[in-house]
Amino acid sequence: MGGTVWLFQDELFHPFGDSRACEGSEVPLSDVVGAADAAIPEDATDIHYVTRNGSAQVTFVSRRMPDFLHRTGLVPYGTSVFASRYRSKYGLGDGETELPAELCGSGVRGPVMTYDGSSVSVMVERSPFNEESFRRPARALVTYRTP
Repeated sequence: MGGTVWLFQDELFHPFGDSRACEGSEVPLSDVVGAADAAIPEDATDIHYVTRNGSAQVTFVSRRMPDFLHRTGLVPYGTSVFASRYRSKYGLGDGETELPAELCGSGVRGPVMTYDGSSVSVMVERSPFNEESFRRPARALVTYRTP
């Protein structure tokens, strides 16, 4: 019984009762990204987010990164997610990690690639052995911005 009480108490300390929310989040994730929240891959694990000033930063691990990038509109369907016109390399070396200060959880590990759009940006772990594949599974750091 003591373990059950602790479980419920632990949930109360997370913002909005959401164990994925990092301390300091201002609103639930769905309030910022709306329908885009569904764009997080179904197989996503280790999900964490922080919401501030109308934007959200989300990190998660998934094996479905190409599908995610297509569904967010960053890479058109039928186009390789590794086409140079849609991605950029980012200066994060092998084994280095990056995670914004407010975001809890694990950071992305280099090397990474970035994809930028008007309302969403994605940084995703690339394979250290092949520039045309992602880690399996790969961690993504996604920034949603309100227009």
